[in-house]
Amino acid sequence: MKQLINERISALFRSNWQHTLTYWSVFFSFGLCVAFLGPTILDLRCQTQSTLQGITLVFFSQQFFLFIGSTIGGFFSKTLVSSLFALAVSSLTISVVFAVIPLCHKLLLLAFALAVSGLAMGIIDTISNLQLVKIYQKDSTVFLQALHFFVGLGALVSPLIADPFLSETSCVIGNSSTNATSLRHLRNKLAGRHVHNVSSVHLHTDGEVVTNVSYAFWIMAIINLPVPIGILILMYRERLFTCGSDPSRRLLDGDVLALKTWGTTGLSEDTGHQKKTSRSHADLFGCCLLGNAHSFPLSFFGIHILGGLVLFFSDGIVGSYTGFVYTYAVAPPMNLPHKTAGYLTCVFWAAITVGRLSAIPLSYRFKPVRLLVVSQVGVIVTLLLLLIFSNSRVFLFIGTCCLGLFISSIFPCTLAFTEDVLEYKGCATTVMVTSAGMGEMLLQVLVGSVMHNQGSFSFLLCGMIFGCLGFAFFVLLFLVQQSHKNFTEAFPSNSSTERLEENGIKTCSAAVLNSWDTSEQKASIDP
Repeated sequence: MKQLINERISALFRSNWQHTLTYWSVFFSFGLCVAFLGPTILDLRCQTQSTLQGITLVFFSQQFFLFIGSTIGGFFSKTLVSSLFALAVSSLTISVVFAVIPLCHKLLLLAFALAVSGLAMGIIDTISNLQLVKIYQKDSTVFLQALHFFVGLGALVSPLIADPFLSETSCVIGNSSTNATSLRHLRNKLAGRHVHNVSSVHLHTDGEVVTNVSYAFWIMAIINLPVPIGILILMYRERLFTCGSDPSRRLLDGDVLALKTWGTTGLSEDTGHQKKTSRSHADLFGCCLLGNAHSFPLSFFGIHILGGLVLFFSDGIVGSYTGFVYTYAVAPPMNLPHKTAGYLTCVFWAAITVGRLSAIPLSYRFKPVRLLVVSQVGVIVTLLLLLIFSNSRVFLFIGTCCLGLFISSIFPCTLAFTEDVLEYKGCATTVMVTSAGMGEMLLQVLVGSVMHNQGSFSFLLCGMIFGCLGFAFFVLLFLVQQSHKNFTEAFPSNSSTERLEENGIKTCSAAVLNSWDTSEQKASIDP
């Protein structure tokens, strides 16, 4: 049985490898944007000559528009051409933003640039997850794990690129260092030492500020350029450009790619189910419209809400830990040197990357719910041990590594689990991605505010509270899905009309496949 599953997954990947690699590559762009702000924030503060309170605006602007992008991303996933075009524009936008960040010497300009990058990140997040779920459906767990591995890879690469260019001693103004402010002093201020004086720290500079971190952003812009180029090449190969392409091909839904795959691998009996998935995912939050509400049980909506809450807290932990572990490490009682503390973010993202890579083979052997149980329990145990050994520098690194390993698989496994329970009839992917973005935005702001008022120790306490809430909602999600499963087993088909509709869909799907093959034959014959 396992060999049959492996052969099916291999056949699916061989038929869709170009599209799969495209979605993986754009998530590398997403990862580049996730982690670059942390290590470069003080150099950007020096560049914009802003106060500490003002520079935090850029965090909020990026996260807020990431949430907006995640919400509207579903509108671009209705067709294959619109999905790929949106991904190409979004990934190219990220390169442009990286290139112009060194030119933003005003705080509002910098906030606007990062808001644009956040919007592009949100669109990438929703479309990539949604399209992989559409293509692979019940086998999507493995490919979602790989997708989120590339996020960790990009988030690991960006701090490593930035590290050699970070200023350690002073802001250089023009050709001199007169009236320069020590960045080491600013790092200590940002970390929480003498917190009561943070709001009064200003950069008294004259003229334009020049920092070496500009080179890091330009390098990242160049590294990211092959991604939009690769997407445009794929669109050309698939004949999705308006000029000289088959109009009927351009109008086909992204799921036709999956329909073709199922047909060529001997699984054509599922085409009706595939088409239902296309229809259900095409409309943003279509499952939640009041007109359709009567046809679904309450457990259907409960799974959407509880799954979103699980990711709200798990991604909130990731965002807050990434943003403030440095702050916690250099403040009492840890008092780590700033250089040593800077490695914590790299360790965390490296652990997430390794965790998602190792989860790929594990997804073959275990169901998503089993991986979720291990991950959720592991997160709580790790945060509890971090609280107990809060004075240990060594365990801070060990705990950071363990936290990254355990939390790495929660997003892809939760997404695969909820979609599988709902039989791909709802809008779980859009709800999950939107909830995760909202949690990362709101909980990061909440943790920063609590740390400012209560001290650095509240950082771990907040993480523990978020972990317990996430686990509690996961338990509720498991119980609700059992109720939903019992309901679907008791009522496997709502009406004879649905069965007739399914038969019609199968006939329509077969016609679509035949028309596809016919258009390809014509294209190969006609000069």
